[in-house]
This record gives sequence, C-alpha cells and structure tokens, in this order.
Amino acid sequence: MAALSKSSDTLCPVARSQDVIGDRWTVLIVRELFMGNRRFDGLLAQSQATPQMLSSRLKRLEADGMIERKRYMKKPPRYEYELTDMGRAFYPVILALREWGETWHKSPDEDVAVHYTHLTCGHDAGIGTVCEACGEPLRREDLKAELSPSYAQERAARQDAVKTAKSA
Repeated sequence: MAALSKSSDTLCPVARSQDVIGDRWTVLIVRELFMGNRRFDGLLAQSQATPQMLSSRLKRLEADGMIERKRYMKKPPRYEYELTDMGRAFYPVILALREWGETWHKSPDEDVAVHYTHLTCGHDAGIGTVCEACGEPLRREDLKAELSPSYAQERAARQDAVKTAKSA
C-alpha cells in the first residue's frame, strides 16, 4: 500500500485521491498508459506536457504506487511505465471522465473519440462504465478500442510533432 497522502489529516477519500490524481497531466498520463503507451516519448507526445512536467508526474505516480518503472534498455538506460494493480483500479474513473466529456463537452457533429467493443459479449460497449449491451462493468482488458478517424489523426499529428522536434 502506498504512503498516506498529504490529505491524511482528513478521512475524505476524494481529498486523498486528489493528492495522487490531482491535475490534468497526471490524468492524461494514466489515460495513455491505459491506451498502451508506455514509453516517455509517447507519453510526452500524447499528454503534451513538458519533459520536466512529465518526468515529475511519472516519479510521483511511481512513489504513490500507481505505476512501476521497468528498464527495457541498458545503454543508454531507457524505461517503460506500467500500471500497478492500484493504477489499473483507476480505469472506471477514466471511463467516467470519458462519459462525462463525451456527454457534456462535445458538439453534436463530433464523433465519439474511441469506440469500444466489449469482448465479453461482442457488442458496442457505449460510453459509460458498464456495457450498454450486457450491463457488465467494463474492464480495460475486456475491451477492443477503435479510434475515430479524427482522433487517430490528432494523435498521429502529436507523435509526428515530437519526432520532428527531436530531429530539428
């Protein structure tokens, strides 16, 4: 179990959770980890954080027990980041944020950014935390993601921008 958060002077679980997942960058990093993006450059591109901000958030997430850092290259040392059990337990929160954003912060002409197929029942999962077809709670490992063309293009442009900046 991770150390008590800064808000340990309160019994409020929302306040304690806010200490771990307290800003835009941290939520976007966790979103990216759920999307299978595990390396620094990919996280940098898709979160649009500065390298210093990303590095500090990754260190904090590791210290709080949300992620583990694993070396994949010795020279130079390079690391991947993986969600721990605690981190994977955050998935319903990501789904709830997604549902809220899709419902309240999109124009009628915009497509759903990510379509999920619920592998358990084989149907469209919808945008909530439970499958619209079968009513089962959604878990990341039970979902097949398909990015909308516009969201896939947005993500590719971010990745290209980081590659272009590195080669300049």
